[in-house]
Amino acid sequence: MTLLMLARPLTAAALALAVGTAVADEPTIDFVVARADTLIGLSKAVLVSPDAWREVARLNKLSNANRIRPGQHLLIPVRLMRSAAVSATLVSVSGDVQVAGAPAVVGATIAEGQAVQTGSAGSAVILLADGSQVRIPPSSLAEVAASRSYGRPQGAATEGNSGWFAGTMRVLRGSVEIFATQVLRAKPLEVITPTAVVGVRGTRYRVAFDDGARGLSHAEVIEGKVRFDPPSGPSGADLPGGFGAAADARASGVVVAPLLPAPDISIVPSLFERPIVRFPLAAADTNALRVQLASDAAFDKMVSDQIVATGTEVRFAGLDDGTWFVRARRIDTQGIEGFDAAGRFVLKARPEPPAYRAPRTAAKQTIGSVEFSWAQNTGATAVRWQIAEDPAFTRIVQERDQIDAASLRAELTTPGDYFWRLASIRPDGDRGPFGDPQTLTLRALPEPPSGGPSADGTALLFRWGGRAEDRFQVQLARDLGFTEIVASADVAATEWSLPMPPRSGRYYFRYRSIEPDGFVSPFSDKATVEVPRDWRGLGLLLPLLFLL
Repeated sequence: MTLLMLARPLTAAALALAVGTAVADEPTIDFVVARADTLIGLSKAVLVSPDAWREVARLNKLSNANRIRPGQHLLIPVRLMRSAAVSATLVSVSGDVQVAGAPAVVGATIAEGQAVQTGSAGSAVILLADGSQVRIPPSSLAEVAASRSYGRPQGAATEGNSGWFAGTMRVLRGSVEIFATQVLRAKPLEVITPTAVVGVRGTRYRVAFDDGARGLSHAEVIEGKVRFDPPSGPSGADLPGGFGAAADARASGVVVAPLLPAPDISIVPSLFERPIVRFPLAAADTNALRVQLASDAAFDKMVSDQIVATGTEVRFAGLDDGTWFVRARRIDTQGIEGFDAAGRFVLKARPEPPAYRAPRTAAKQTIGSVEFSWAQNTGATAVRWQIAEDPAFTRIVQERDQIDAASLRAELTTPGDYFWRLASIRPDGDRGPFGDPQTLTLRALPEPPSGGPSADGTALLFRWGGRAEDRFQVQLARDLGFTEIVASADVAATEWSLPMPPRSGRYYFRYRSIEPDGFVSPFSDKATVEVPRDWRGLGLLLPLLFLL
């Protein structure tokens, strides 16, 4: 007769109900005897030794220990079952991952006692022998503590199944996320940490350990059910889906709490155009967040796993252009992490914009011919240039494409505030994003001044247009080149009066404005003024002429 392996491992309590005897509380396996099975074959193929049959017969109260019949149920303690080590398999590797201290490769086997360590930008996925998946995020250290197959040797003929599995993962730092299969088990899949033992009957859950001074362990059940126990002391708790538990080296018990709801991540833009990705995800949240980033929607290939404090922004650096997947969950005051919110974004930051040279941002100059210059990127042979009246570039004044030089001149004849930007273009036509807009203020040329002798003929008076907040530098000269300046001043008003020069002849006046921030305009056009000869002294000489 052959033994059929039922898909319901029973505890000692079930055994007591079935056979009417009390045994130690330990994992047991339920066999159903099938055709052509013998006691000798069972002892050799399934049990640890021929003597183990005596205990099986006693525990099951067999009326005839030398006879088994088809359809008969036998409850066998796992410790009496023959087992063999079975390897786990590394099915995904991303970034810096090591197995037993050596660089990891996809497809590598992981034996009992071997550990998988992920770097700060590395992650891995282990496939256990029962088909369960263990996801190891960045900055974690997890060990396959046990991976055993119970029952018949691998490859032996069976009727419908090949045995039971028992596995244990040990988390020494960081965390693991497990997707457990519903299969025959010699005992529940376990995850242990230095401060917790998690007996798993769930199908999706997380277990983490912080190896700091507090030694915090926590587990969260997304689906199924988990038993959470400290290694010693008070008993733990059964956690259904939607609940988590935490314990640390100093605590006297286990804290159980419902998982916090997923945070709102709608603030994450769908497109980023800078190499450093940043967004204020935790700015309005009252809880710290765990934020993870991966190159795949399943989060098998994580490149970042970080805790973001309330009021701070999330930052990712060193990412390649492409589609990225982000998820976040709240962390309560006990360290228990909540449900995930997931999203995605596209990074298109390359080729990076050229480096701006002139005019620098916030520059000022007068209208006319304006020169723009930049340093081109290596590998980007052309540039796209735009200038607009608004920072959103909805009112574009001029734009040019496929510029193969490092500068250009543009005629801009309207005063006002402008915004200009550049984007790089690769030889294959791949276009990068625009750089940050640079601001440019264009001032009108100074208005031509007017002026001449005052009404009483004792002074020269000049007037011009200007802004009330500016100061003005004024000059009066005998020559057009203003090498012979006879008077100058700094004034706050838009007019200047000075005594009539003693020498008659032609004079020239000009002014320029000085804005509060120090910007100095060019000089205005020159105003010409004739200073008449002063004949008043000649009147005193007339009586003398009559005496001659």
